[in-house]
Order: sequence, then C-alpha cells, then structure tokens
Amino acid sequence: MSIASLVAMSVGEIVDAYAAGNLSPVEVTQTVIAHSEATNGAVNALFSFHPDEALATARASEARYRAGAPAGLLDGIPVTVKDSIAIVGWPHTHGIAANRDQPPSTYNAPPALALMESGAPIFAKTTMPDCGLLASGISSLHGITRNPWGLSWNTGGSSSGAGASVAAGMGFLSVGTDIAGSVRLPSSHCGLASLKPTHGRIPHLPPDTMRMAGPMGRRVDDIARMLTVLARPDERDTWSFPADGVRYHEHLARDLRNVRIGILTDMGFGPRPEPAVREAVEAAGRLLEGAGAVVEPFVSPLDQDAYAPIDLYLQVRGFVEYSDLPPHGGNGINAYVRDWAMQGAEHSGVDLYRTLAEIARMKATLLAAFEGWDYVIAPTLPVVNFPAEEPGVSREVPLAHTTFTALFNQTGQPAATVCTAFDDRHLPIGIQVVGHRCDDLGVLQVAKALEDLRDVAMDWPLSPRA
Repeated sequence: MSIASLVAMSVGEIVDAYAAGNLSPVEVTQTVIAHSEATNGAVNALFSFHPDEALATARASEARYRAGAPAGLLDGIPVTVKDSIAIVGWPHTHGIAANRDQPPSTYNAPPALALMESGAPIFAKTTMPDCGLLASGISSLHGITRNPWGLSWNTGGSSSGAGASVAAGMGFLSVGTDIAGSVRLPSSHCGLASLKPTHGRIPHLPPDTMRMAGPMGRRVDDIARMLTVLARPDERDTWSFPADGVRYHEHLARDLRNVRIGILTDMGFGPRPEPAVREAVEAAGRLLEGAGAVVEPFVSPLDQDAYAPIDLYLQVRGFVEYSDLPPHGGNGINAYVRDWAMQGAEHSGVDLYRTLAEIARMKATLLAAFEGWDYVIAPTLPVVNFPAEEPGVSREVPLAHTTFTALFNQTGQPAATVCTAFDDRHLPIGIQVVGHRCDDLGVLQVAKALEDLRDVAMDWPLSPRA
C-alpha cells in the first residue's frame, strides 16, 4: 500500500473499503505515520507525534469494522489537529517558545473529542505561529513551516502545519482554527479545500466571538464529512449551535441554475489582488455561469479601511496573551508578533469599546450588501504567495493581507476555500466562497461545484518540491 494510492482516494472511499474488508485501518495508519515521519523534516508541519496511541485507535477501529459496527464517519481515518486544540496529556503551546515547558492539557477541546468519538486516530499535532496572530508559517517554538508545493514559499497561517501536512499526504484531514483567515489562508497557499463555518457551527474552547475551528482537507467531500462529525453542540462553548442533523457530505450535489453569485475582486481598501489572483476569481465566475448561475460583479459597500479596527482589536488581544506568558528571554516569542502586539498597550478600554463599535458598523454594512445575493466568490488572498521566512506581505502589519478573509470572521458568515488555479510557478490559488449565516451546506455545494468544474490536476506534493 503506497501513500500515493491512498491520497488518490476520498475519505468516503477509504471508509467503504474498510467496511468491505479491502483496506485495514491499521495498515493505512502505519502507512500515513511512516510517510509523515519520512516527509516532515522537509516541511516542519507536525510535532508531538503519538504513533502508539494512533495505532491503538486503529486496531480498535479494525475490530469495529470486522464486527460491522464502526464508531462514526471517520473511524480509522488518520488525522491531525492544530497546536491550539487541546487534547488531554498533549502539549498546548499556541506556537510560543515561552510555553515550551508548560504542563500538558488537562481537557479535550470539542473538535478533538468529536474526532476521538468518531474513531479517528489522531497521530500528531500541527505547527502554528505565535498566538495564532500571523498569517505565516513562522513560530518561535516550531521554527519555519514550509510549503510542500515549493519549500521556499509560505504556507500561510495560522493553521500553517495543517495546510502543509495535508497537502504533502501527512494525514487525510486536519482541524485548524480561524480568527482572521487562519483556516482559509493556508488552504489557499497549499491547494486545499477548507471551511470557516458559521460562527457556532463547530464548538471550540475557549469560547470566542471571532475565532472558530474548521476542517481542512484535499477534497470538498472530505471536509464536508468532517463537518458532519464536528458540527455538534457542546455546552462548554456558549456560542455552540444545537445539532442540525445535516449530513453535509451526503448533500453536496446542487443545480446552480438561477443561483445569484457575486464576484468580489476589490474590497474597497487594502491590497488589490495580483493579476493571477484576479483572473482566477473571474475564471471561477465563468465556470459557475456556465453551470447556470447568474454571475455579476459584487461591489463592496466599504469605502474606508475596515480592517484597521480589527487589527487594533487583535493587537490588544495579542498584548494580553504576551503579558500572561511565563518568564522568558528575548527568544520567548516571535519578534514580529511581539513588536506588533506591544502596540496594544497604547489603547484604553474606551479605545477598545469604540473599536468594537466600528467593527459592528462594518458588519452591518457588509451583511446588508449581501441582500439579494445567494453567494459571493472572492480571492482568499490578494497574493499568490510570499517567501517562507516572512511574517506576512507586510512586516509592520503582519495580517494586512487578510482583508478578504478577516471581515467574514466578524460577520460570522460561512466561507470556504477551494483551489481552482495555479500560477506560472505552479503555486496554488484558492477561491473563497462566502454565503449567508447558517448556510454552510450551500457554501460547500458551490465549492464542490467549482472543484468539479476546475481544469487543474491536483498533483499533490507527496515529495516536497524545491
């Protein structure tokens, strides 16, 4: 059994093969672990390997399939979770070197618990930048995580290790978290499909008004299956939705005739998309129009820098986390994060309250503009990529290039990413699909349509490329 043959299969096909006795969860998990151990040195996407625990889970999975009683939709599917997702007994460092000696987690975060109860072997954690406050793959604790499509290029962040590992075949799925694009950005850079769900769809801890967990995988079918597993209530998260009973992976086919889709290529502020990115978005619109959708330009209602108040809020958030770190030397936290977050100390409670009011006004304006549209497609990023060693497109404002993603964390709308194009360096370009709140299924359906219609071959970099 080769990793290439496994990567060519969807998660659903593998689960069906388990049930038919044609594949073994133990052998699949062994193959994935061996490939990950051989490949991770090049990309630095995984840490805290737990092969013995994963193989024990796989053996229990194999016994359940033999008995005709799998535990869930991901039984026997090797997966990973981000550093920021707590698992009892595993490190929980948030990418920060100062947290290196902190005790392991004493609780299971809802996404990890859902995966465990579904029977998925969790074999490692994925790297992330400090505090989750860089859209880049550099960390004071983990070092530089590199993009397997080209090792000199960035993975994006903050779910950097999740993006790089899944693209390189190190696991079938991963759970990331998203506060300003942190699931969608690395998915775009690494050619994956992913979903930032409606806020509340997937519970996570600690409860948060901006950050949410989301599935990342190589196919829309796979992330939809994972969403079905993760979308369940958990009273520990006060924003958590009641169960909706939707089996997302079973309802991805959709007739797009007369569906109204807007094309957004200019947010009204911030970096404009590079030509290759703009062309990818417009080409995606033509694909959807050919499938019967009504596709027209979506004009942003924003005429001022709507990201600035979000950046201020995140600075204050970063400063609070920095202030609460254990004692550390000069290398205890990434210097870009430290210097940016230290500006948060300059703001008063009144400043923060006014900032939240600005964000609320932006939300209302953007949500109102969605009236009359079913979906909007936009760039995930305004750039195709940037060097692996950089904290962002801008060193001074490391999240400045997240303008097409960060606003939808504030509105709580579901937003998916799917790769539909490559540039002339063969680096992936992701398209973002945004829908109305609670229409996670519809967003996945449009992403699935783009995936089916795209004219690109996903030649996954199982051997990372120079």
